[in-house]
Amino acid sequence: MRLTVRSVEAARPKSVRQEIPDSLLVGLYLVVQPTGAKAWCVRFRHHGLPRKLTLGTWPAIDLRTARELAAKALRRNAEGVDPAREKILARAAQADSVDRTVEEFLERHVRRSNRPRTQEETTRIFNLHVLPRWRGRLIRDINRHDVIHLIDRIVDGGSPVSANRTLTAVKTLFNWAIARDILTASPAQGLKPPTAEKSRDRILDDAELKQVWEAAGQLGYPFGTMVQLLVATGQRRDEVAKMRRDEVNLDLKIWALARDRVKSDRAHTVPLSALAVAILKAVPRVDGSPFVLTTNGASPASNFGKNKRKLDALLPGMPEWRLHDLRRTCASGMARLGVPVHVTEAVLNHQSGTISGVTAVYNRYDYQDEKAKALDAWGRHVQGLIDKQTPSNVLRLRS
Repeated sequence: MRLTVRSVEAARPKSVRQEIPDSLLVGLYLVVQPTGAKAWCVRFRHHGLPRKLTLGTWPAIDLRTARELAAKALRRNAEGVDPAREKILARAAQADSVDRTVEEFLERHVRRSNRPRTQEETTRIFNLHVLPRWRGRLIRDINRHDVIHLIDRIVDGGSPVSANRTLTAVKTLFNWAIARDILTASPAQGLKPPTAEKSRDRILDDAELKQVWEAAGQLGYPFGTMVQLLVATGQRRDEVAKMRRDEVNLDLKIWALARDRVKSDRAHTVPLSALAVAILKAVPRVDGSPFVLTTNGASPASNFGKNKRKLDALLPGMPEWRLHDLRRTCASGMARLGVPVHVTEAVLNHQSGTISGVTAVYNRYDYQDEKAKALDAWGRHVQGLIDKQTPSNVLRLRS
C-alpha cells in the first residue's frame, strides 16, 4: 500500500516484527517492532545479492524525508555503489566505532601487555567471532543482548570453549574502554561463561601410545611427524608445530626455544633424545623454509583439526583423546620411570610447581643434565614399545 502520514502514525505493533512496504517508492519499508518502536529501511539487490539499509527511526525521520533518503540510496545502488556497505565503512572509520575501538585495544593493550601467543589468539577471536557481527556499529550501541546473542551463536555452532574465550575477550575490551572513557559501563558485566570447563586427566596407556605412534607414521610428514615429536619431547603442540631449523642443533642434541616462542615467557632448552634426533634427521628439508614442519615452506604446520580427524580414522576403537594428552602421557611416564617431579616440570617448562616463591626466584639452575637423562629414559621406553619389546621398566598405567 501507499504509505501516508496517517497510516504511519496508525501502524500498531504485533507480536512479531513487521515490515510494511511503500508502494509509491518500491524498496522503502516502515519497520514496526513488537515494542512499538518504528524505523525506516530500504531493501535492494546489489550485484544480485539482497541488501538492507536502515535509514533511521520515526518520528525523527518523517515519511517525506524517508522517501528522499531511500531514493538517494537506490540511485547510489544504480550507480554501482552499495549504500549499505558505504554506511558500514563510514561508521567503522569513526573514532568510537567497534572497528576502531578493537583496533586501538589490540594495539595499545593486547600487543603491549600479552605474550605473542596470547596476542595471536585474542586477535583471532576478534577477527573470527566479534568483528563479523559488530562491524560498522558504534561501541556505545552494543548492549547486553548483543553480547548474549554473540556468545549463544558460538555455543550453537558447536564451540562452547571458544564462546568462553570470546566472552573473556569482549569483557576485557569493554573494561579497557571504560578505563579510557570510551564507555561508562560494560554491557558484559555479570555475564557468566556459558560452559563449565573440566580439567582433563587422560593418559594414554602403552598399547594406545604404540597405536598412535604407528598411525602417525602412516599419516606421514608433516602432521604425523609432529605427533611423533610430541610423544618424544613432551612439549606443547604449537611449540612443536612452529619448530624452526635454527632452533635445532642435532650435533649438540638440543632444541632451544626463545622466550617469545613458549607459553611461560622464558627461554627453554629441550634436550633431544636419540628417538627425537632420529625423527628430526628423517624430516625432509623444504628449500628456503625456516620451518621444520611445513607444507608450503612459507608457514608452519597447521590444520590440526582436519589432520587429527585423519589420524583418528587410522585408530578405530580408540577412546577419545587429544594431542595435549601426549604431553600429559610423557610427564606421567617420566614420573613412573623415577624422574623427580621438579625435573619433569623443568622438561615441561612449567612456571609453577614444586619450586616456587622465593626459592624459584633464586634457583636459576635449569636442570639441563637431569632433563636430558629424563627424556633419554622416556625415549628408550617409547623405542621399546615401537620395537615391540617388553623392557623391565615398561609402564603399567592404571585404567
